[in-house]
Amino acid sequence: MITAQVEAWSSCLPEMIELFPEHYKALALEQEHVPLSPDYGTYRTLESGGKLLVVTVREDGQMAGYFVGFVMPSLHYSTCLECRTDIFWVVPECRKGGRNAGKILFRGVENELRRRGVQRWFVGTKLHQDAGALFLSLGFRPIEMFYSKWLGE
Repeated sequence: MITAQVEAWSSCLPEMIELFPEHYKALALEQEHVPLSPDYGTYRTLESGGKLLVVTVREDGQMAGYFVGFVMPSLHYSTCLECRTDIFWVVPECRKGGRNAGKILFRGVENELRRRGVQRWFVGTKLHQDAGALFLSLGFRPIEMFYSKWLGE
């Protein structure tokens, strides 16, 4: 059985670290220039300030995916509490069929965001691994597209 639950970053980080390399390999752009190197100190600071949300999905206790987002008032609209998605990942074998851990994960996130009084939630998807169909099925609407250009040497 797959379940979604809110967890503390600091307590589930060792399990997340085990999944990071597969997540990075599948999704990260410019890997030849940008190595996987999370700024764990900043995540700890955000967690201690109550601005970090971590929701995991587990199958029979084993981590099958995670969502990490930043919850804080908008810098542009300070009266609006927002969640900005940082990262999310579900192991491929738990994405389809009756298991559909992606939907379970995002429904769990939504439940927690509603509990916290979040008014607006932003998610994004990589175009080369598009999760847009999942977001549309959960009631999101497309609003913006980002572009990237490598400027480093």
